Amino acid sequence: RDVSIKEQMAMVLRYVNDKGQIIERFVGVQHVTDTTSSALKEAIDEFFSSVNLSFSKLRGQGYDGASNMRALVAVAKKNIDVNSFFTTANSLVNVVGASCKRRDALRAQYQEELVRAFEDDCLITGRGLNQERTLKRAGDTRWNSHYGTLISIISMFPSVVNVLQMIVDDNPNDRS
Repeated sequence: RDVSIKEQMAMVLRYVNDKGQIIERFVGVQHVTDTTSSALKEAIDEFFSSVNLSFSKLRGQGYDGASNMRALVAVAKKNIDVNSFFTTANSLVNVVGASCKRRDALRAQYQEELVRAFEDDCLITGRGLNQERTLKRAGDTRWNSHYGTLISIISMFPSVVNVLQMIVDDNPNDRS
């Protein structure tokens, strides 16, 4: 709610242009009747329709951390597909990080990936990049911790796949 005593939502589009650059454009302010997740979704849907954009091509939304996000997170956690996805991601972290041996194997695999990328001259270098990484476990209390888990899985994905293959190879009779 702003000084005009109206509930409003700022609309900003972020996209990648043809040159691979991230572009952000403020496109307007959308008045909303309230800030429930369903009202915000309806406002976003109306906005997309008014500017002839396809809601199906939307890749993500960002929020300012307002209290209405708690309701949206609660709805997302109750969604079977979302819940299943994060259960699978957490299981992956637990399986790969279940022992010191597996964590060491993951670290070694990741270091090999970095060396290969460096040798092939496709490693982006700079301050803070290419630090040693581990798979981050998600906490139950913060939705943002799931984001950290996904980022760690994505950044180490080839290494995670190699360690999973090592686990399968080490246990040929256990296919559960």
